[in-house]
Parts: sequence; structure tokens; C-alpha cells
Amino acid sequence: MDATALERDAVQFARLAVQRDQEGRYSEAVFYYKEAAQALIYAEMAGSSLEHIQEKINEYLERVQALHSAVQSKSADPLKSKHQLDLERAHFLVTQAFDEDEKGNVEDAIELYTEAVDLCLKTSYETADKTLQNKLKQLARQALDRAEALSEPLTKPLCKIKSTNIKPKPPPTRAHFPLGTSPFLERPQPFISPQSCDAQGQRYTAEEIEVLRTTSKINGIEYVPFMSIDLRERFAYPMPFCDRWGKLPLSPKQKATFSKWVRPEDLTNNPTMIYTVSSFSIKQTIVSDCSFVASLAISAAYERRFNKKLITSIIYPQNKDGEPEYNPCGKYMVKLHLNGVPRKVIIDDQLPVDHKGELLCSYSNNKSELWVSLIEKAYMKVMGGYDFPGSNSNIDLHALTGWIPERIAMHSDSQTFSKDNSFRMLYQRFHKGDVLITASTGMMTEAEGEKWGLVPTHAYAVLDIREFKVLL
Repeated sequence: MDATALERDAVQFARLAVQRDQEGRYSEAVFYYKEAAQALIYAEMAGSSLEHIQEKINEYLERVQALHSAVQSKSADPLKSKHQLDLERAHFLVTQAFDEDEKGNVEDAIELYTEAVDLCLKTSYETADKTLQNKLKQLARQALDRAEALSEPLTKPLCKIKSTNIKPKPPPTRAHFPLGTSPFLERPQPFISPQSCDAQGQRYTAEEIEVLRTTSKINGIEYVPFMSIDLRERFAYPMPFCDRWGKLPLSPKQKATFSKWVRPEDLTNNPTMIYTVSSFSIKQTIVSDCSFVASLAISAAYERRFNKKLITSIIYPQNKDGEPEYNPCGKYMVKLHLNGVPRKVIIDDQLPVDHKGELLCSYSNNKSELWVSLIEKAYMKVMGGYDFPGSNSNIDLHALTGWIPERIAMHSDSQTFSKDNSFRMLYQRFHKGDVLITASTGMMTEAEGEKWGLVPTHAYAVLDIREFKVLL
């Protein structure tokens, strides 16, 4: 851990917290005060030499408590209109067109520019808001100009093109191997016929390919291996994307209070994918996926603590910096490790709410953040829906990160378990960033649960390990 970097994070979050506090945006202020406190806690663990660091942590947490009542009493800001949302989708279409334009994918870029123009013009005729009309027409003009500029070379006489002796570019095809380490793709991978592995082990045998094909179907839905061509997945559409299986089966507890499916723009006027990755912002509801939530929390804590992308790298679409971004068109792709390889899971952003408008799935304490709800939805889709019988963190952590799981049974009557050796190993590896740890309880009586402050058969994320000297 870098104590100096964590101190900088704390300063940045504190500045944002004070700013939101002064603007009366109390929900966001609460979120940033918590993040500032967490950053200082990690900085202290990393050996920070800041004076009065504990007092500052307490100050931020006390302000969080003071703002809770203000958050409850403050009325929510009005949501955006349909026409404002159309403008956001048009902007996203143009942004995606720019990306295809820069990569030299002319036909894809023209299609996206054209759809943006159509959406802008259609919406400008529907709305009476003059300011919005001007924005839509300006965006339409920019998109149209670029589309026309790209179309000119394609409309040149055929005789001029023949002299260049350029062979037509074949359409993209899926390769037989999963994605490697390269974050971006310059051009589609060629089709590779099944053959034995070469010296570098880059190709699968025909038998292995058949295994991958057979194991792609999970709970009735096919999840193909994640490949290089999937980095060119299309995410921009004029209309909100609807996944065929987007409305997942609900659990009995969800059904008891379920009202409807909503999209993020129905809940907040400023949805975003991630403000900051934090284990403290994850809120579990009535879905019985405690092991998954614990796995998500410890993965988020690791990314924040060691500044290595673990969770944010599996969500798409991503911007040029490889950071996941909010998609107003409602389509997302999550990369999960399932049945031996990374696989692509496509979802929409429809989420279940109760009659009070509260989410019935896991979510971030910052209601504008989507990463918690969307990653959970992707995993629940694979598992057959929110009516989830439960899993274990070995399976869940591997699905999220690809790390190899190991289970330690901590029973006092076990002859192979050594509490001292196990603690020493976990302590050292945890602080080096070599492991992600969750702990699960077994069956216990109500009295035992109250005594230890634990819930029976429940999974917990291990966020820190400390060693104390006890004087007997």
C-alpha cells in the first residue's frame, strides 16, 4: 500500500464532501465523507505519519451521522424528462461513433452517426423546449457533417478504386481462444481452425473446443468465451436496450414487496457507473447471496487498497482509460470466469424495486452508483435469477477475479488445522496483497450468535487482519 497515495485520496474525497455538503447535496456528501474516512484508515494501516489522523477520521464519521437526518428530510431532485434522456443517448451514440471513427471502422462509425442524427431530429420535433432543441440540432449537425465526410470516399467511382488493388475487408469473426492481456483490439482476429496446442499453448484442441462449447450453456442460456472480438461489442442504440432475459426470476421475499422493474434514470437524475470503488458502499438486501456480496466487497477493498484493477476491469463499456462508464442506452457486458474460461454476460439495466421505490437487489450507498447492482445482476443471471439458493465464496471469488480458490476448514477438532500457522500465513499474505479472504460461519445457536455478534451460516468479507499482544 502507498500511504501517500491514500492520503491524497482522503484529501480529494474530503474536498468533494465539503463541496457537496455546502451545496445541500447531502447524500453525496455522506458518501464522500465515508470514503475520506476509509482512505485515512487505510493510510494509517500503511504507516501514514499524518498527525491527528484518528481525530480526522472521527470528524468525518461524526459528520456522516449528523447528515443522515438531513438526507431523510430532503426531497429528491426531479428526474430527467424523456427528451433529456434521448439527448443523452444521442451523445453516447456520437461518442461511440468517434471511437469507431478513430479505429478506422468507417461503416460502423457512419451507422452510429446516422442513428444519432435521426434520434436528434426526431426528439427536436417532439419537444417544445427551445434550449433542448438547439442542443439536439447542433449535435445532429456535427454528426451529419462527420458522416458525410466519411461517406465521400465510399461513393467514388468504381474505376478509381479498382486501381488500388485493395481486397475487401472480411467481416469480424470470433476466434477460438479467450481474450489475452491486450486491453484493446486494433483489428478482428482471424478465424483459427481447431488444432493441437502450439509451444506457447495459445490454441485449443478440437476436443477442448467441444468441451468449451458444451459448457457454455448454463441454466438454459449460452455464455460464450470472452474473446478479443468482444471488445467491439456494440453498446449504443437509439432506444433503451432490453435483454431477452433481463427481468430475472425473483426470490419469494422479493415477490412479497415487488412493484416493478425500473432503469437507473427512474431512480436518480445523475446515474454513474462508479464514483469510487469501496467495500463500505455495498448494501445487501433480501437476496440470499451473502457469499457473492462478501466476495464483491473484498475484491473492491483490494482494488482500492492496492490500486490494481480487479472489479472495474470486468465491466463494459469502458472509456479510453479502461474505466467502466454509464451507458444511457442501458446495455452492459460483464466478464465472469465460468466453467474454466472468462465468459461474456450481457445484461440490461432494469432493476427490481418495491412499492416505495427502494431497490430489491444489492446496491451502493451512493444511490447514483450502478456497479454493485449491475455486477450482481450479471452473476444472478448466470445463476438462474435472484431466487438464488446460495453459493460459497470459493466459487464467487473465482467467477469475479479468476483467482484460484482455496478453502481452510477452521474446526477446533480438526487434526490438520493449526490456528497459529494459518493465522501467520493469512496475515503475511493478506498484507502483501497475495490473497482475498472471506470467512463463513456454520450453524450456531441464537445465544452463540449474540455472544459473538455473528449470523449463522453467513459469509463475511475480511477487510483487515491485525495482530495484538495480549497481556495475561
